[in-house]
Amino acid sequence: MAGRRAIAVVLAGGTGVRMGATLPKQLLPLAGRTVLEHSIAAFDASPLIDDVVVLMHPDFLAEARAVAASFAKVRAVVAGGRTRNESTQAALDALTGFAVADDKVLFHDAVRPLVDAATIERCVAALDAHDAVYVAIPTIDTIIESEGTRLVAVPDRRRLHRGQTPQGFRLVTIRDAYATAWRDPGFEATDDCSVVLRYAPDVPVHLVEGSPHNLKITEPVDLLIAEALLARDR
Repeated sequence: MAGRRAIAVVLAGGTGVRMGATLPKQLLPLAGRTVLEHSIAAFDASPLIDDVVVLMHPDFLAEARAVAASFAKVRAVVAGGRTRNESTQAALDALTGFAVADDKVLFHDAVRPLVDAATIERCVAALDAHDAVYVAIPTIDTIIESEGTRLVAVPDRRRLHRGQTPQGFRLVTIRDAYATAWRDPGFEATDDCSVVLRYAPDVPVHLVEGSPHNLKITEPVDLLIAEALLARDR
C-alpha cells in the first residue's frame, strides 16, 4: 500500500571541520548555489516528494532558513542535534505534527548535492513494497579489513556496496527503531538503516540502485569534482 505522502528530510547538521572553512560545508558555494540549495532543489523538483524538512546546525539556522525560503515544498527548518542520530530524532519529532505512520520518509545528507531524480524515484517507489530502503552502489575497489597496520581479511567484493542517501522508511518503522535504540545506553550509529538493522531486526532493508555521481562533499577536492560534474550536465 502506498503511503499518503513522501517527505524528504535534508540533514545538514554537521560542521564539516575537514573542509577547513569557516562555514559548514553545506553552506559553501557550488556552481552558483550553496551545497544545501542543490540538495533541497533535487527534492523540491521531484513530483514524488510532497514536503521537505531541513535539519541545520543550531548556529546556522538563519542561513538555512534564508536558503530554504525560495523552495515551495520546505515545510520546516529545525535545529539538528550533536550527532547524526540526534538530528534524525529531531526530524522525527518535527514530523509528529503533520505526518502519519504510513508516510514515506527519505533521509538525505545535505552534503550529497548531486542526488538525481532517478535515484529519488527508485527510493520512493521501493517504499511501496518495503519498509526500509538503502540506496547503494557496488564497490569497484577491493575493501580490506585490518587491525592497526596488519591485514586480517579481504572480503568478497561481489557482496560489498557503498552506502549512499537518501535512505527511505515508512515513518512508523524508523520511529519505532529509534524508540528502541534510545533505550540502549551504548546506542551509536553512523546512518539510519543501521539503526533499523540492529534495533528492528525483523524488518528487511531493501537495496536500491544509487549513482556513482551521488558523491559526498567531505574534502575540498570533492567540491571540484562536483563542480566538474555539474558543468558537464549543463
